[in-house]
Amino acid sequence: MKVKMNVQTAYHGDLLRAGKEYEIDEETAKRWIASKLAEEVQEISEDE
Repeated sequence: MKVKMNVQTAYHGDLLRAGKEYEIDEETAKRWIASKLAEEVQEISEDE
């Protein structure tokens, strides 16, 4: 799942910066979104 970070954090040894988008596993993404640490990025379909 792709998320846009609201805060800077370390995740699996990588530094994730606020304001940038990252691909992370869905379970973690849902926890972060619920905690307001990140926002879900809406993927736009290229088929349209």
